[in-house]
Amino acid sequence: MTVGTEAAPSKFLASFRGLIGCCPNCGQGRLLRNFLKPVDRCAACGEAYGHLRADDAPPWMTILIVGHIVIPALLSVEQSYEPPTWVHLAVWPLLTLVLTLILLPRCKGLVLGLLWSTGAPGSEQA
Repeated sequence: MTVGTEAAPSKFLASFRGLIGCCPNCGQGRLLRNFLKPVDRCAACGEAYGHLRADDAPPWMTILIVGHIVIPALLSVEQSYEPPTWVHLAVWPLLTLVLTLILLPRCKGLVLGLLWSTGAPGSEQA
């Protein structure tokens, strides 16, 4: 459902709006009501999102991004400073957890925005 007679946003714009947690259609309402649970409908424009299923894509994207940040950093620190093992055990799991908690909802929003912009059917419409 588009607002008024305006054209639907581009795939890039809808994906970007999803990435920042906004409605891919209008950019005003929230896309996620809890940490990872999408709203049934946008509060601003009424567009339905409850039927869209992101499935495994957001966790895979998050693992890919976090892994490419943490592993090179870990190897670089080990080569440069050679810290004791307890430092590695204190820093890297915590950094991995924090990055995952920050990136996972954003990746889910991005995937939901892309699914919505391509008109992919959800579980109700299949």
